[in-house]
Amino acid sequence: MGNSLNMRQKQEQREHEFLSPYASFSDQSQGRDVYEEPCDIRPIYQRDRDRILHSKSFRRLKHKTQVFLAPEGDHYRTRLTHTLEVSQTARTIAKALRLNEDLTEAIALGHDLGHTPFGHAGERALSRICPDKFEHHLQSIRVVEVLEKHGVGLNLTKEVRDGIRNHQTVGKPGTLEGKVVRLSDKIAYIHHDVDDAIRGHIIKEEEIPREFTDILGHSSRERLNAIIHDIVSNSEDSNDITMSPDIEHAMLEMRKYMFRSVYTNPVAKGEEGKAEGMLEFLFGYYEKHPHLLPEEYLHMIEVKGETTTRVVCDYIAGMTDRYAVAKFKDIYIPRAWSIY
Repeated sequence: MGNSLNMRQKQEQREHEFLSPYASFSDQSQGRDVYEEPCDIRPIYQRDRDRILHSKSFRRLKHKTQVFLAPEGDHYRTRLTHTLEVSQTARTIAKALRLNEDLTEAIALGHDLGHTPFGHAGERALSRICPDKFEHHLQSIRVVEVLEKHGVGLNLTKEVRDGIRNHQTVGKPGTLEGKVVRLSDKIAYIHHDVDDAIRGHIIKEEEIPREFTDILGHSSRERLNAIIHDIVSNSEDSNDITMSPDIEHAMLEMRKYMFRSVYTNPVAKGEEGKAEGMLEFLFGYYEKHPHLLPEEYLHMIEVKGETTTRVVCDYIAGMTDRYAVAKFKDIYIPRAWSIY
């Protein structure tokens, strides 16, 4: 086609010249469920990245809990900053391995779109009360396929959705880019949750067992650096994303330590029972009064034939922490008392 190539086609051509043979090439994507004319500037995965970035569910992540409920201080992570740190780590690894950065970033930015308010406490609450057993990675897929854009969805590529669906520990992503994000999610937990736990005086650096820190490093920065270097050196020129046995074992054991010391710590988690109870109250209320749901959710029940229970679950999962609290106050606390 010579000089008739548009900007997108030139970029796709450059991918074949530069990227690893194991990368996901934009012009070889399995495409979207609903066909769209390609953009003349952006390759297909970059377009997906942009759609996620501009979505309402992405913006709501800034007011959703990561680990600490309603943290007193501006430096604790939120679900949004967690997502950005996963994205940055994943892009660093993908770039070093010459994988598709656009696909990697799209998966990373979308992986937690379905997360509940109040972090994993919210997920536990909805798992108990939603009949289909709520799981945030599946809810993230539902967000991009069904809920966004007033019920139309974002019409993302199959590769991006595969990466989002399989980002949890037991997932098996179909692309190397998806595998990079899956690992980067675990790395981010170890990196920033330790940092936040130390800031919140839940643990001290010197309390972390030496059997982990002697291998991974004695600060969050050292640990992040060691794990990323290990993944890159073990995955270069390979059709898989792997770690050395020692680093992988130390990382997994470090996660177990975090579960024991932070994720189930009564100081860090003492208020979570209240948060779970609040979501259960809201769920019961809207299930009894579905006519009070926002119009786009009513549309899903009345026009699309979704069950009330499923749609109420969607509504509550999409709430931010403060929106859930505000709704709870509106419904359960008499207006004259709520000002105190």
